[in-house]
Order: sequence, then C-alpha cells, then structure tokens
Amino acid sequence: MQIARSAALFAVAALFEIGGAWLVWQGVREHRGWAWIGAGVLALGVYGFVATLQPDAEFGRILAAYGGVFVAGSLAWGMVADGYRPDRWDVIGALICLAGMAVIMYAPRSR
Repeated sequence: MQIARSAALFAVAALFEIGGAWLVWQGVREHRGWAWIGAGVLALGVYGFVATLQPDAEFGRILAAYGGVFVAGSLAWGMVADGYRPDRWDVIGALICLAGMAVIMYAPRSR
C-alpha cells in the first residue's frame, strides 16, 4: 500500500510541476500573458508541497527518484498537450529513468 501511495504522490507531483512549467512556457513563449504565468507559478508551488508528502523522509532520495518520473511525465505531457511524438529513443530513455526511480525508491534497505 505504501508503494501505491508513493507512486500516486509522484504522479500528482508530476501533474503540478510539469503542468506549472507548461503554463509558464505558454505565458512567456506563446505570449498568453501573466495569468498563465501566475497559474504556472502557483502550480509549481503546489508541486513543492506535494513532494513533502512522500512517506520516505530523505529529501535527496525523493527528488532524485522524482527525476525519473519527471522525464517520463514530460514526454507524456508533450504528447497530450502539444502533439509531440516521441521516438523509440525517447521511450527507451524514459523507461530507463523509471527503472532507476524504482530502484532508488523501492529497493529493500536495511535500517
């Protein structure tokens, strides 16, 4: 159950961080304005809070593992929001990142 909770928190964190960065991108690069930028900044703040809810107490481990989620999530976001089509190397790289994330977060450890 703890792994499922952790995975769900990573997914929610990705939604807010990638979504926030995308909103800022839209506001600045696509000239959509300050409302988009402000919404993005708020979403990025929520991401920072969600990351603190992980059951593991090690900041470095959480953020390192989240990097794998961010890579895969960014490609998925690009597909949904911008019509991006990843090539096989994008997919292979994302799968490697997710495997690394699983090792960092969920490998058995002695206390």
